[in-house]
Amino acid sequence: MDEKRKIALTVNGTRYEEEVEVRVTLADFLRHQLGLTGTHLGCEHGVCGACTILLDGSSARSCLMFAVQADGCRVDTVEGLGSSDQLSPLQEVFREHHALQCGFCTPGMLMTAYDFLRSNPRPSEEEIREGLSAVLCRCTGYQSIVRAVMAAAQRMSAGR
Repeated sequence: MDEKRKIALTVNGTRYEEEVEVRVTLADFLRHQLGLTGTHLGCEHGVCGACTILLDGSSARSCLMFAVQADGCRVDTVEGLGSSDQLSPLQEVFREHHALQCGFCTPGMLMTAYDFLRSNPRPSEEEIREGLSAVLCRCTGYQSIVRAVMAAAQRMSAGR
């Protein structure tokens, strides 16, 4: 029999108290128990970055931790960046610069870029490439993604 534990956490500003099997990853908890399917699972080894979320404000790989480890924490997922009616500025520039193709890496790329721009609001192209290197993309060649993040940094510094 699988052991269960009650956890309480805040996801995208909403407080949840859920019972969860202790062996369930945070990624699976978000996807299957909360229905937040924007967090993607690629390699399940923490290498690809598709499962990147913010845990108490810092980037984390949700496939590498158990949901019970997030007890008491604040979790932000790609669903918390914007909505279908109102995209976040970062999502808007990704759309404008065609910074996606298949879209699989996009949630992890957006969360990584969001976290990166908070700590480095005026990055160089080289810094952006380094900052985004934690997320693998097999189809874009990264150029459009880098342009999108540069545009987001410019908009954010201009206050738009």
